[in-house]
Amino acid sequence: MNITSFIQDLSLYHQVGTFNPWRDYDPISDINCTAVTIRQRQLQNYLELRLPHASYLLIAEAAGYQGCHFSGIPLTCERMLLHYHPQIKPVHILSISPQRTSRIDCPYITNKMQRDKGMNEPTDTYVWNALITHKLSPFNVVLWNIFPFHPHKKNLFSNRTPTDKELRQGLIFTQKLLTLFQRPPHIGAIGKKAAMTLANAKINCVTMRHPANGGATLFRQQFASWITAPPHCTNTYSLTKT
Repeated sequence: MNITSFIQDLSLYHQVGTFNPWRDYDPISDINCTAVTIRQRQLQNYLELRLPHASYLLIAEAAGYQGCHFSGIPLTCERMLLHYHPQIKPVHILSISPQRTSRIDCPYITNKMQRDKGMNEPTDTYVWNALITHKLSPFNVVLWNIFPFHPHKKNLFSNRTPTDKELRQGLIFTQKLLTLFQRPPHIGAIGKKAAMTLANAKINCVTMRHPANGGATLFRQQFASWITAPPHCTNTYSLTKT
């Protein structure tokens, strides 16, 4: 498997109640039918810049409508790609020119800042700021979601917790992603859903508090401990190449 075939596998996933950024097109919220291709291209470039040498894999729960849904990159929002974020710049993420896929005139986007500067996800900011604060090269870390797609309620501009079945399905893609690393990465799990799913698969990881809902301070503390832990504490498994 290579990065191209991995993204092709991602693009095949379809389930009611889930938006697949690399497969699904929504005429109400996407710029046009090229949105899917843009998101695939941006994920491809993101992974190509990191997988040959990345030492860290940070895994959260699921894609959200303010982040990966439109950027195509886990834990990364459009505002970062479009040079409107105060700390994170496009050069930290991609080597190609990023593109917006959300429609400025989408009726669900009622916030003027989101209309003018793209969608913004607070959790993404917490995670990226942690990388920058600890002077980690953004190209030495791969960000991912244990369920890589966007589970939503009736409205696409909503998030819901992935089901146990979805978490098991998402784990398959995480296992495929791991085979693309050149060496076993140090794995950090953001939140209990990601941690429990990895533990059930006997993939060792360090668990961190999700930064949302008052967890930001603990997340920052646990993140700092994770990146300074001895290597044998965080990557005690082997990879099987396919």
